Amino acid sequence: MISVVYPGTFDPPHLGHLDIVKRSCELFDRVVVAIAKSPRKYLLFNLEERVDMFRVMVEPLDPKVEVKGFDGLLVDFMKKEGLRVIVRGVRLFTDFEYELQIALNNSKLAGVETIFMMPSQEYIHISSTIVRDIASYCGTLEGLVHPYVAKKLREKFNCP
Repeated sequence: MISVVYPGTFDPPHLGHLDIVKRSCELFDRVVVAIAKSPRKYLLFNLEERVDMFRVMVEPLDPKVEVKGFDGLLVDFMKKEGLRVIVRGVRLFTDFEYELQIALNNSKLAGVETIFMMPSQEYIHISSTIVRDIASYCGTLEGLVHPYVAKKLREKFNCP
């Protein structure tokens, strides 16, 4: 059985993230979405809220997908969970440069492998930053996030 971890802050999770999870489910037996607490980042949603939103998004994919929060180094989380392979979504070359540095360090720290996956074309333009910006102005989120995530964003920004 091949299990992979799909890590990130997912603040908020969007349809590009879900696309990577769905496609990972076609390739692997089990996908663990590992949501980082990331206390040094400014986050719109706390860890519990992000875990909740991602769990709702992946409900139809159960039992192949687990969503878990973690605090600390990803490689320590992976060791605890018995995982050796990371899946990372990359949209642009700038994403790849950053992700490659992390992948090389994770390999050196713990001997884990990283697989890079491009989002499907219809989702490649989506980022959590863009979603937060649109939501902050109460803009339409259709086609960017799951309806449950849109609801949580509207509540967070007091949108109608």
